[in-house]
Amino acid sequence: MKPTESELEILQVLWANGPSTVRQVNEHLSQSKEVGYTTTLKLMQIMHDKELLSRTEEGRYHVYQALIGEEETQQHLLDRFVDTAFRGSAMKLVMQALGNSKATPQELAELQRLIDNLNPENN
Repeated sequence: MKPTESELEILQVLWANGPSTVRQVNEHLSQSKEVGYTTTLKLMQIMHDKELLSRTEEGRYHVYQALIGEEETQQHLLDRFVDTAFRGSAMKLVMQALGNSKATPQELAELQRLIDNLNPENN
């Protein structure tokens, strides 16, 4: 499972809105960038062929639905990103993210809670 950036945009629309026609997906995508209907149609047909989407007929329309889950996809992409960009080190990723932005005290407290929950000595 390696959805492209354009495929991810389509998946995000389907995850947020549920089963949708090509026109509905295209209208949503068009709100943030210029994209043609035939481009969206072709991408969704390819995604169906790749088994990323299911397609059912409702009258004259094809209704598409995501076959892969949002959390599963995010986890897969994150794992791949950590492996390739940070040589598998989650710590390097977190240190880079914290070093590039100001974490609020609430965010730091939440991180500490997550660390405490992951630490076997605290369980």
